[in-house]
Amino acid sequence: MQIRQAIHSEHARTLDTEGLRRHFLVEDIFQPDAATLTYSQIDRIIVGGIHPVKSAVRFAPELGRHTGTDFFLQRRELGLINIGGAARVTVDGHVFDVGPREALYVGQGARDVTFESVDAGRPARLWFNCAPAHTAYPHRKVTLAEASPETLGSPATSNRRTIHKFLVPDVLPTCQLLMGMTQLEPGSLWNTMPCHTHERRMEVYFYFDMNDDAAVFHMLGEPTQTRHLVVRNEQAVISPSWSIHSGVGTQAYTFIWGMVGENQVFKDMDHVPMSALR
Repeated sequence: MQIRQAIHSEHARTLDTEGLRRHFLVEDIFQPDAATLTYSQIDRIIVGGIHPVKSAVRFAPELGRHTGTDFFLQRRELGLINIGGAARVTVDGHVFDVGPREALYVGQGARDVTFESVDAGRPARLWFNCAPAHTAYPHRKVTLAEASPETLGSPATSNRRTIHKFLVPDVLPTCQLLMGMTQLEPGSLWNTMPCHTHERRMEVYFYFDMNDDAAVFHMLGEPTQTRHLVVRNEQAVISPSWSIHSGVGTQAYTFIWGMVGENQVFKDMDHVPMSALR
């Protein structure tokens, strides 16, 4: 498990490209027959990828040493979205078939969790977010049709996109974790612009559906001290509450967002006027 410390906004201003990438960019997320985990001390979120190919992947009990608990999800909840082939997830004996572009919520206290691909020729690729939790809510699969879609933006501003809100209060209860997937239409390149921050929540963006030679220029930093990261396919950016989080790609793309923090009000944002950006 990689550990990322929280970074003060004034410290972030001093970082060069390598420093920004080291603190905020998550690379090499999917490894065959393994789970990768990155622990950010910003709101104690853990993010990563699970990629079962020839064998099942299991959250072993020794993962609890990273969280100071008897097992990994003893005091945590987990959400995942499948961007690969069909997956079969077994949670304490309960089996969930999670298809492409479907999500699964695993409530606090799940002890034995395993992940398999239905077809090794088209293996599952499961991006997950995991957050501290105070109570146990029921495990549940959420399909794309159930994910509370909302279409925003315009071709004229190159940001026509549909937001699929999988793990939000209107769909199912969670302790603090919110997750969804935003898909840009062909010809649209910008996400979340005009941009915002949310002082009461942090966020992680995971970008995918990109060609090998494509990139997203992810904007971060304080509104008057902006920086950027060049992000490739299937990489993620950790965004502190003081940072904007927006991006423009060399092609249309899809990204999964996950938020944890003070509240679950999706529209609780501190909007930044375009005139204020520097």
